Amino acid sequence: MDDKFDEESAMLAEIPFEALESFLGDRQAPGDMSDFWKASLAKAARSPLDVRAEPVHDTPLRTVDVFDVTFAGAGGHPIKAWYLVPRGLDEQRPTVIEYIGYGGGRGLPHELLFWSASGYPHLIMDTRGQGSAWRTGDTADLGASGLPHVPGFLTDGLPDRDVYYYRRLFVDAVRAVDAAAELSHRASAALVTTGTSQGGALSLVAASLHPGVAAAMPNVPFLCNIRRSAHVATTGPYPELVRWCHTHRSLVDGAFDTLAYFDVALLVDQARCPAHFGVALHDTTCPPSGVYAAFNRYGGPKDIVAYEFNGHESGEAHHLDLQARWLAETLAG
Repeated sequence: MDDKFDEESAMLAEIPFEALESFLGDRQAPGDMSDFWKASLAKAARSPLDVRAEPVHDTPLRTVDVFDVTFAGAGGHPIKAWYLVPRGLDEQRPTVIEYIGYGGGRGLPHELLFWSASGYPHLIMDTRGQGSAWRTGDTADLGASGLPHVPGFLTDGLPDRDVYYYRRLFVDAVRAVDAAAELSHRASAALVTTGTSQGGALSLVAASLHPGVAAAMPNVPFLCNIRRSAHVATTGPYPELVRWCHTHRSLVDGAFDTLAYFDVALLVDQARCPAHFGVALHDTTCPPSGVYAAFNRYGGPKDIVAYEFNGHESGEAHHLDLQARWLAETLAG
């Protein structure tokens, strides 16, 4: 195996900070992008959502009611989620829908308590086929393409857009919003999406493709300005794509034509809800140029917090505090 792609530095210099505020990315959306996603969601809608929420009693948690949720995602495949509801909730509160970063799963209920501790019902969607790299998951990818791909998920199904892994996952993310809307403990019509990295990308996908999302809080989102990010990133999933292109030389252009349908920076002009972005200027996993391309193209009201000296960890607990304050102020109006 040729290891030079694991050792060499990025091939392109990242964009200077002063240029990021106007950076829009390197390509335009495919002409049939909107039709592609409408058809993908219409196909999924032919399967009943079939939301089931089973109470979990064997838990040490005393201030949160825990529900083990299953709903039908892309292909009607069962997708797992946790639903955490503040015990004794007696006022209208938004529901926060959270998506997980690359390789992780929904984990255990007590691993993600910030939003329920802050008084919000909280749906945490498991990620099909993932949940083995850093936090456990319980959802199989029943629609796996079977095509040759680098270990991971970013190249699974390339160059065929119809069987590409992220077509299934994007549909799952949108269906999770529908599932949250059906859960009986939801005390408000406001549905909010959030997540970091891959989760940040999915939060933007849901905000762009589901009109019921009231606000989005993407942090260092993945899958933005994909071709340039693949050149620039030196850590995380993008090197998987570099290695795939290194091997499949004749398929490179077709692969990036497919990836354009899944480039979140090309999708977000469809969003209309307010969004609060986080970006880290030393991020070697989700380069800031990609995040700014998505931010600058975003179709709704927006703001962004830049962590000048941070990498992919971004603002961590500091950013959660800012998100909670932003959410309270945004939905109060």
